[in-house]
Amino acid sequence: MPTATPSPSRIFTDDHDALRESLRAFMDREVRPHVEAWEETTFPDAIVQRMGELGFLGLSMPEEYGGQGGDYFCNLVLAEEVARAGSGGFLMGLSVHTDMVMPPLLEFGTEEQKRRYLPPGIAGQSIYALGITEPDAGSDVAAIKTRAVHDAATDEYVINGSKTYITNGHRADMIVLVTKTDPTAGYGGFTLFLVPMDTPGVIREQKLQKMGMHASDTALLAFQDVRVPAAAVLGEVGKGFQHIMWELQAERCIAAAGCLAYAQYAFDTTLAYAKERSTFGRKLGTHQAIRHKFAQMATELEATRKLIYATAADYAAGAYNVREISMAKLKATQVAWEVADQCVQIHGGAGYMKEYSVERVMRDIRLYRIGAGADEIMLDVIGKSYGL
Repeated sequence: MPTATPSPSRIFTDDHDALRESLRAFMDREVRPHVEAWEETTFPDAIVQRMGELGFLGLSMPEEYGGQGGDYFCNLVLAEEVARAGSGGFLMGLSVHTDMVMPPLLEFGTEEQKRRYLPPGIAGQSIYALGITEPDAGSDVAAIKTRAVHDAATDEYVINGSKTYITNGHRADMIVLVTKTDPTAGYGGFTLFLVPMDTPGVIREQKLQKMGMHASDTALLAFQDVRVPAAAVLGEVGKGFQHIMWELQAERCIAAAGCLAYAQYAFDTTLAYAKERSTFGRKLGTHQAIRHKFAQMATELEATRKLIYATAADYAAGAYNVREISMAKLKATQVAWEVADQCVQIHGGAGYMKEYSVERVMRDIRLYRIGAGADEIMLDVIGKSYGL
């Protein structure tokens, strides 16, 4: 399929370009042919293991744990190339594993925790999930009710509660679980735990039915008197909120890149369609109204991509640029939604049919304006950063 390749960015080196070529070849060969089938079955664990075998899951992880020792920009390349394979659900499931769970493991984990979980995660032999959202606590993290109570007699924590909308929840081997250990301490009362999913009391209650992202599994989970040792604490007791906020910054920038790349996939697909489809005796794309739609979409995509790359460069250099990351995430998800909508419109009635991939893209991409910080949360973060 012809692609409208975006202009190169200063953040990518020859090594990143070589990685991109390898990933694109892998996606074309081993992912793209199965995208439609995975909409019905979800992606198989075997594809994650295959990516682990090829070194694609630990691109920015240290070599001592089996990673490739690359930089943050390698993860952007991964997100972009997985997105351009055409499955939002696969991108979502993989991103949770590589960009939401393993980075905080590396940053806050003890050496024992890192040795236990990073090598199998990098190899694709284990798949991980992140448990934040609850039935009554989505964007309002302070409303989380899942409790972890310390049992001094055994030096264990007893966890009770529930989590919902958990990506990889049905396939995960381990979950990073956000809990309250001190309900009276406000944001200082949260603690993260590494909970193996085969621990007694962990219940995978329901596989949730969604508008989009059908290739990924999403679970409702329950935790009933789940006992974990004190050694299962990730980071510091009472610092869970700060730890998860740290994780969200890197995640949101990667999500912005992946979301925009998925919209680029829709753009490329629709551009090819417009060059082939004839209406009123001429190619669809030669009509001025359609040509202008492509011009507008291309401009928005390119401008947003530059914002993401500049923001990623600052973050990788050590800046804790919450405002800019929030801006990049907000802009990327809104532009992606607009592009997906226009691509369906250009396809006309065909765009509403499942046989055309833009229908799937539009369903999938809607989640990005909710997940990892809804538009309204991003706007509030940005507004407050100006002292409002």
